[in-house]
Amino acid sequence: MLYNSYMLLTYQYKLKPTPEQVVTLETWGELLRRHYNYALGQRLDWLSRTRSQIDRCSLVCEPIGEIPDKTDYYTQASDLKQTKELFPDYKNIYADCQQQNLMRLDSCWKRWLIPDKNGKRGGRPRFKKRGDICSFTFPRVNSPKAGAHLTGKTLKLSKIGEIEVILHRPIPDGFEIKQATILRKADGWYVSFSLEDKTVPYEVPIDEIKTATGIDVGLEKFLTTADGQSIEVPQYYRKAQATLARRASKLARKTKGSKNYQKQANKVARLHLHVARQRKEFHYQVAHWLANSYDLIIFENLNIKGLARTRLAKSILDVAWGAFLQIMQAVAVKRGKHTRGVDPRGTSINCSGCGERVEKTLAVRVHSCSCGLVIDRDWNSALNLRQRGLGVSRQVLQAGEPRQRTGSPSGATRVLKHGSVGLPIPGCGGYLDASPVKQQVSFVNLRCSRYIACN
Repeated sequence: MLYNSYMLLTYQYKLKPTPEQVVTLETWGELLRRHYNYALGQRLDWLSRTRSQIDRCSLVCEPIGEIPDKTDYYTQASDLKQTKELFPDYKNIYADCQQQNLMRLDSCWKRWLIPDKNGKRGGRPRFKKRGDICSFTFPRVNSPKAGAHLTGKTLKLSKIGEIEVILHRPIPDGFEIKQATILRKADGWYVSFSLEDKTVPYEVPIDEIKTATGIDVGLEKFLTTADGQSIEVPQYYRKAQATLARRASKLARKTKGSKNYQKQANKVARLHLHVARQRKEFHYQVAHWLANSYDLIIFENLNIKGLARTRLAKSILDVAWGAFLQIMQAVAVKRGKHTRGVDPRGTSINCSGCGERVEKTLAVRVHSCSCGLVIDRDWNSALNLRQRGLGVSRQVLQAGEPRQRTGSPSGATRVLKHGSVGLPIPGCGGYLDASPVKQQVSFVNLRCSRYIACN
């Protein structure tokens, strides 16, 4: 079997630091936050003093004074020695962690000033409030000059000491630990290992693709496949909303900054963390189910940010379509499967049997066409997505686009050799039957099960 060059995976484990180590970790986070803010202030000051040309000034205001030299990562990293002389507390922080902190700022700065290939830029970097920086990175692990060493169930960090790690799953053989990130969550401290895997298989060969489906995501049903199978929306946030409101109400009655306030704020944060973990686990279950069932998964490229500005914002953010699609594409790459995103316009209106436009509002949940096809609205959309995805693949191949062989989720798609890839195109009756019949959508109940990310 052929394999890709490598893939980076992240395994996260719970830490059990001592009370003294917790104080050290929190001190590091606070000092790195202050250094981050100071470095950001340097960059903003340089930008404000150099944004006007030398022969003209702003009509509003213009800073007066000596124009400083350009500030970037290299100049700020060279000033770390002076920072330690002026503030001796920074001598207790591992040097690589301070450099990684400046690299984070440099990355945010470049995303703000330099547009990407689509012409979009990130937001302006903000000053961090107390507690905002709750993670720091050791860029090298288990190497001679590394600041972090993992031996069995013990993680030894430079200038911190040995911390017990709860290895709930072993690190697979052949995986190399590239870096370790120590982070704090509402329920304690964690370590995230970035692993390099050099045995990730290529996608299934084109001639061997036998199953393909289109998935239509929604709010009434989480998704519907072209086979007519649907998964119900779990609504984790909606179910926890009443409990969250009670805890938030108790928090509002506490004196801000007191110990009781901090305890209640932690309870609210832990509930939010629990909801996020439930949603993520559900997304992984669905993604693994799709990757096990199909060789090619076709989804719709939705403008989720735009949809989240409507009256349905809370429900849309609760299902988290964007996070699910990212997880699904990553799982598909690790399993050697194909994914493709297509334009969703018209998929709910056009008939999957005859192609005729059947106008209907969102309240109408059944697609009924003059050709005799009567099926669920989401099922009809999933069938259209599959047909459109297979048709786009045929057009791309005819245009002569080279095949992609990459391990990233964005490059997980591959040009199909034929439009249908040996699959029967559904007629008015559904997947295999060409006679018009009334069909109902079946629901797939996903039970909680464990999936290993390296599968």
